Amino acid sequence: MYKYLLLLIFCQLSFSQIKVLDSISQSPVSYATVSFGNGQGIFADDDGMFYFTKKLYPDVDSLHISAIGFKNLNIATENLPNELLLQPQSAALDEVVLNTNLNRKFKEETLKPYLDDDYYNCWLPTIESEIAVYFSKSSEQDQKLTSVTFPIALESKDWKKRKRANSDKKKFSTLFKVQFYANDNGKPGNVLTYETIVFRATEKNGDAYKLNVEDYDIYIPKNGFFVSIQVMGYTNKEGKLLPNKKYKEIKSKNGVVKIPTNFRPLLPFTDEIESKNTYIKRIFISGNNWVKFDKGNGFKSSLLDKNLFNYGIGITYKTFKDE
Repeated sequence: MYKYLLLLIFCQLSFSQIKVLDSISQSPVSYATVSFGNGQGIFADDDGMFYFTKKLYPDVDSLHISAIGFKNLNIATENLPNELLLQPQSAALDEVVLNTNLNRKFKEETLKPYLDDDYYNCWLPTIESEIAVYFSKSSEQDQKLTSVTFPIALESKDWKKRKRANSDKKKFSTLFKVQFYANDNGKPGNVLTYETIVFRATEKNGDAYKLNVEDYDIYIPKNGFFVSIQVMGYTNKEGKLLPNKKYKEIKSKNGVVKIPTNFRPLLPFTDEIESKNTYIKRIFISGNNWVKFDKGNGFKSSLLDKNLFNYGIGITYKTFKDE
């Protein structure tokens, strides 16, 4: 009986497993966004796989699949196939630099991140939101991005007694996706690379995660650029993305209440930056655009009440000398 039950569960999971593929190469489309069009959504994993069943999502009748470098796909959930094919986009990335001689002399410069371990100064990451931070170009010379440092806060059982060196750290393993955008009239515009860039943060990373991006050849445009971060969900010990839902469903006297699922680590905001450089996008809500994180822009946040307007990402870049 036990073996039969396991077989039944396995069969059910098998039929609910959907794979997103490149229609030309037939290779998996890693970390594609699967939106339900009503504010909910999930992600495919690194193999392009995601789980969807009518039992899990009984009120969903269509899926909206998107990924950088591919045309969007809308498909009905009735008779959903096991494989979904995305059409590559023909548009190429804009050229941002002409001279990429590897032997050029350069000076390396760093803008330090703004760190904080106070729970009440942090953005609680949910899979519905993407955070982008603007950086200007600091020189007329060519500048190449080499690393990005993302501040993180490790949730502790007792914040008042917390000491960074010996705090009681709760275990977590969370996957984040990173994008780089051109500046389009003060807001994130076209992507600067079609590469899928992800990193996994755990409690062992401390107060920040440093991501090396030198191999992506990202040169800073004349009018600056944006770095964005988006939580994808928890992973197993091997870094494999685990299935998750955007909402936790809690039963109350008035029925089932949907509470947004928050993921650790938390993202600390700061009041130490003069300008307001942070933008927010609710990625799973159809038609929503980038909005500056500021008072009067439709945000209700305790961070704004405390004048915490910015997520303090740090960057390191090379400024090349003229030759």
